[in-house]
Amino acid sequence: MRLLDGAGLDSFLPDLPGCNESTQDLATQSLHSWRLAMADAEAQFGATEVLAVRGGALVFPAHLPGWVLEPQRGLSQLRQLLRARVLAAREAGEPALSVEGLLEQGRASGLTLAGYHLNPAMIAGLEGAFPANEGQRMIHLSELGGGAALWSRVEPGEDATQAAALARIIAP
Repeated sequence: MRLLDGAGLDSFLPDLPGCNESTQDLATQSLHSWRLAMADAEAQFGATEVLAVRGGALVFPAHLPGWVLEPQRGLSQLRQLLRARVLAAREAGEPALSVEGLLEQGRASGLTLAGYHLNPAMIAGLEGAFPANEGQRMIHLSELGGGAALWSRVEPGEDATQAAALARIIAP
């Protein structure tokens, strides 16, 4: 965002309801409520283009032109969280869990994954969600000069090379 600002492009990163600094409870959210929040942010800020990253492609205002970095289906994201929960239970010596069993539980009563409670509506929404693509340019990590995906790192970080490459794509 700093590089885009330096290129004369204003940008903003909205907090989704229930995330980060939001005062709303994540356990009451759904993909639908997140899509409504993104539409509200678009209207409030007068957004004219969008950059969606991975799961952001599930909720951004798809009618806006722009870019989508490594979009991911909702079920793929959900399965990653479910597998992590199964592995964590195994490491803790808890009774055996399965991805399918957890998914069934999530559909019925919600599920806590990575420390966050997702209600049945969020589970169902993620299960059936596909990234929107109504003409946005898809960007692959390989176009950003290689290196590890920031979202797959254990600790938060940044990659100046990837950020500069992404800014050059958006603001040539």
